[in-house]
Amino acid sequence: MPLALYLLALAVFAMGTSEFMLAGLVPDIAAGLDVSVGTAGLLTSAFAVGMILGAPVMAAFARRWPARAALLGCLALFAACHVVAAVMPSFAVLFVSRVVAAVANAGFLAVALSTATRLVAPDRKGRALAVLLSGTTVATVAGVPAGALLGTALGWRATFWAVALLCVPAALGIANGVRPGGRETSGGPGRSLAAELAQLRAPRLLVAMLLGALVNGGTFAVFTFLATIVTGTAGLAEAWVPLALVLFGIGSFVGVTAAGRLSDRHPRLVIGAAAPALLAGWLLLGLLADRAVPLLVLVFVQGVLAFAVGSSLIARVLYAASGAPTMGGSYATVALNVGAAAGPAIGAAALSGSAGLGPVWVAAALTGVALVVLVPTLRLVAPRDRPREGVVPAP
Repeated sequence: MPLALYLLALAVFAMGTSEFMLAGLVPDIAAGLDVSVGTAGLLTSAFAVGMILGAPVMAAFARRWPARAALLGCLALFAACHVVAAVMPSFAVLFVSRVVAAVANAGFLAVALSTATRLVAPDRKGRALAVLLSGTTVATVAGVPAGALLGTALGWRATFWAVALLCVPAALGIANGVRPGGRETSGGPGRSLAAELAQLRAPRLLVAMLLGALVNGGTFAVFTFLATIVTGTAGLAEAWVPLALVLFGIGSFVGVTAAGRLSDRHPRLVIGAAAPALLAGWLLLGLLADRAVPLLVLVFVQGVLAFAVGSSLIARVLYAASGAPTMGGSYATVALNVGAAAGPAIGAAALSGSAGLGPVWVAAALTGVALVVLVPTLRLVAPRDRPREGVVPAP
């Protein structure tokens, strides 16, 4: 894999740390800004909404820019938003800063996804996506638990300063590692915006986006309120929250890595086998969350399954959007973040009156709906198990 792909993953690590770190900080933010836990949890939805709105807009706006300039501009805006969040005392300002940071993140990720798929052979999109998303999964393993520990020791605002500082080496790496010109870093082969938007009429693309949104919605419904489940439902001390986050992060890394190696050539096998197991895991988590050992084991297992299924579905979005070389990344970003916005919002609404397990049942419900959609459409989403070398299935 090209070095530039790993440099993009470094920036995704910084952004993933920011996106996921609230899972360990929601109770502290709620206490520090005098809002409810459910209200503080909506910061995750605010970030996701910014990603949904920002991905297509930023991708369309920057499609004729050199990729390096677009990536660096988005990263600079993202860092600035974290400085604002670290110094302002208002929940409203924090909320707005999260939306703007998400727009910047969306622009970065949309350009990075399109760039990553042009850095590799046409039949290795899944592998490229796995490397890029490894930045997110490493963030859940190292960045998010470290943020939780830093927040416990120095206050939640310190984590925002830390993310801003993480953007510095990421920017330096992109500036030095991504070439200013060339096919893999330019706006693509010159298709019109209208032609790229027309890809959204393809049933295979729409179904893949819907499935990705449903699965990701369930994942984020639980992940956003994982600290509440660990300390409330299971009755463990706050010190166990970083461990739970690490276990989920290790699982997500394993899931993305395994899916990246398998989903290009065996998408039906990966999606068809792992999706039912994911549903079963959410149901077990809902039944056993009050027991410490089963809870921690299932947190790891669900990290593996959720990211294996989710990343495989997003890879299918990129395959289906092969006719939209500059906008395809934004379609994948939208699919991811529709789920990331809806899941925590529904989970917050289900939080009260359910012993803290409402988000888990939301995850089970969303995954169940995904399975209902998947069963009759698996051949449409994954039309062949072994794409021919250098050939991308037509949308």
